Amino acid sequence: MASIEISPDEALALRARHAGVLHRPLYRRLMAPLLVVGAAAYFVFCFLFFNVAGVFANAQWERAGIYIADWYSWEATPRFRFAKDGIEVEWTRSLLGDNPNPDWIEGGKDNYVVSFGGADNQVEISPGIVVVVESGRRYDIPISESGAELPPDAPANMSLKGGRVTVDYGFIGLAEIRNTQVLVRHRYLGWPNFFFDTKSPFFGKDLGQLWADASSPERIEARMPNWQLIIVEFLYNSEWQHLDVFMKLLETIVMAFVGTLFAALVAFPLSFVAARNINPHRVGNWLTKRAFDLLRSVDMLIWALFFVRGFGPGPIPGIAAIFFTDTGTLGKTTTEALENVDDRQREGIRSVGASPANVQRYGVVPQVAPVFISQSLYFWESNTRSATIIGAVGAGGIGLKLIEAMRTNQDWENVAYMVLLILVVVFVFDNISNALRSRLIGRSGH
Repeated sequence: MASIEISPDEALALRARHAGVLHRPLYRRLMAPLLVVGAAAYFVFCFLFFNVAGVFANAQWERAGIYIADWYSWEATPRFRFAKDGIEVEWTRSLLGDNPNPDWIEGGKDNYVVSFGGADNQVEISPGIVVVVESGRRYDIPISESGAELPPDAPANMSLKGGRVTVDYGFIGLAEIRNTQVLVRHRYLGWPNFFFDTKSPFFGKDLGQLWADASSPERIEARMPNWQLIIVEFLYNSEWQHLDVFMKLLETIVMAFVGTLFAALVAFPLSFVAARNINPHRVGNWLTKRAFDLLRSVDMLIWALFFVRGFGPGPIPGIAAIFFTDTGTLGKTTTEALENVDDRQREGIRSVGASPANVQRYGVVPQVAPVFISQSLYFWESNTRSATIIGAVGAGGIGLKLIEAMRTNQDWENVAYMVLLILVVVFVFDNISNALRSRLIGRSGH
């Protein structure tokens, strides 16, 4: 491409006409690099101020691994307690039935052998000493009143902390050796008691066996047919409590729907009072807008705590918290939509002699209805998630059930179950909300 030469006079004229482009002030030329430097400095400040490095260094990552593993597996946790007359075995939590006798535990009375995948990885438990076999090599761990002692040639998967020696065999489990007992955690994939607990007559049966029981005329319990008993045993599973979880989830959905519905019914007419171009009374405008500001400035969680104190735990505080927060937010957004309507439609309706009410009905409502419906449906979908959070502070719903499972620090599989149910509900309601918005707003545009 050939270059174009201009004279000095033309260059001066060009610079004069486009001085803002060719001669930008120094602060404008430095603005972009200064913003980058400022953002980097801010992130460094936050990193140091919140001690991010220390938080990561002190984090107990092994616990995170255990909790995640509990989401898709379960543990059998026998305790081998040292007693005067031998060793007593105590099952703190087991899905192996009332009288567990797994094939990975051998021996009895004063000597037990716990296998973690074979003879090359096992723990031999005797009073006063425990022998750990790791990859075929034996390690003696003496036990005294002060605790267990770590052997000098201990492998990497063996550690000592607070007088306790922990032998980690990976996913299959671990053994924690103390001065009074040996705690064993033996892990299995899946949730074998998800459908029926160990006390149920259907525990451990496959689909074919369940079908045979359901279709059999011989009743397992005289009070009901077998197919009905299967449903009852599933819903009243003592470990997973399916019926209670489903009812709490339904309670959460109802909280979100009722709270959003009441908020929409109250916020829509009040927004007409707050809009300056609809209501000429400035005092009414100001008071209504300040009421919206008050309601939405207090977080939904704070409203929930307030109402739980006043009404006690249950769904009513949750509905009230959603209602108060959404009334303020929906009122604010709808007021802004009303103050930006096209006045030509109002003037057209007014010119044919319509009453003030009909002017608003036919000249304003069709303009703001799509925005209001879209916002209301979005809040309904969003409140399905928010109702879970406020439920955790006592406002009912599945959030309360979820926080109870977390507090035990042992029921992380139940936590995973409820989280998956919440994800499914949010996914379903998200699609329903999107479909309704598209259909309703599409109709209003025709």
